Amino acid sequence: MFKKDISAGAKSKVKSSAQRAIRTKITDTYPLLAPVMDELMPKKSQLDLLKLPDRVSLYALDNRPLFWQHMDDPLIPHLKVVHQYPSCFSKVGIDRGAIRFVLSGATLMAPGLTSTGGSLPDSEHLIEDGEVVVVVAEGKDEACMVGQLKQGTEDIKEKKKGVVIDQGHYLGDGLWNLTID
Repeated sequence: MFKKDISAGAKSKVKSSAQRAIRTKITDTYPLLAPVMDELMPKKSQLDLLKLPDRVSLYALDNRPLFWQHMDDPLIPHLKVVHQYPSCFSKVGIDRGAIRFVLSGATLMAPGLTSTGGSLPDSEHLIEDGEVVVVVAEGKDEACMVGQLKQGTEDIKEKKKGVVIDQGHYLGDGLWNLTID
């Protein structure tokens, strides 16, 4: 989605009532962010909405990107937020062979998660399709991609093939390199 460098379109201020609704939506979607929500998005601060190509909305605070949303999809954290609060998000791991494909913008496929080196959560912490996950590369500490799952982790373990994330935000993409003025 963000393979090419992008430039922000119109920038507008978010009304305080809409800002409260966004805060609530974020804490509902990512309950582990609730304790740090006032640090991440202080109540009295002014949130900005930037329009990006392909009907993507980017929410930023003090020229710092926080979350993005494609049409009516869930709010997805920017990788800089994920790097700041890594323990607040569900994680899956990819093997070394998938790293270069993910970082070049390719679709994340199930074999990258199910082969040796890849990791999926155990049966107690299953992740359903449609949920937002952070992708961590084998042998690395920082997240390299964030996106919405197309199939649940239980299906991925059973089928071991198919698309897992087709539109995500990865290190070095247009959204990562976007400068907000």
